[in-house]
Amino acid sequence: MVTSCCVPGCAGVVLPAAVGTVPLCAGHLVLVADLAEVHFGIEDALPGPCPVCGSRTGVRYPSGSVCARCEWRWGDVPDGDLAPPRVDVVYYLRMRDDFGDRIKIGTTTNPRQRLAAIPHQDLLAFERGDRALERRRHARFAATRYPGTEWFRVTPELLAHVDAVAAGVSDPWELHARWTSEALALRG
Repeated sequence: MVTSCCVPGCAGVVLPAAVGTVPLCAGHLVLVADLAEVHFGIEDALPGPCPVCGSRTGVRYPSGSVCARCEWRWGDVPDGDLAPPRVDVVYYLRMRDDFGDRIKIGTTTNPRQRLAAIPHQDLLAFERGDRALERRRHARFAATRYPGTEWFRVTPELLAHVDAVAAGVSDPWELHARWTSEALALRG
């Protein structure tokens, strides 16, 4: 068992709490703790794009870095042999045109592909949920639905609902990236 500090030139006695870890004396342990506190949670560029969401921004901690958008731990690699995790979302799209000001309430497991196929001007929000949640939203706003579509006239009630779903979320894609990251992490 090492009993002296591992810093070259230091003959300090290793603290009992440091036994079995990095052998440091009290003075050097305080220096390391002070340094870690100064650099705790610093936003920084990742060495490369996040393998989950593609973001280049990370948060650096003493133990490593995580993606600032989806919190995927930098260096962890999603298992390429597994299919991407399924993340069901209900989406809210807005369109203003000759037909009026309207909002589409739909659901998908692949929002990038789905939203690319739907003409719209604004992605207002994502809500985690599947077809059952979508059906409840359609039923709630049925009085303003354009017949035979998933489009609804904009009303104060619908806007209030969308605002509540989007509360605290500046970019719905960041929220989706976090849900995907969580699903990957839970999968193991």
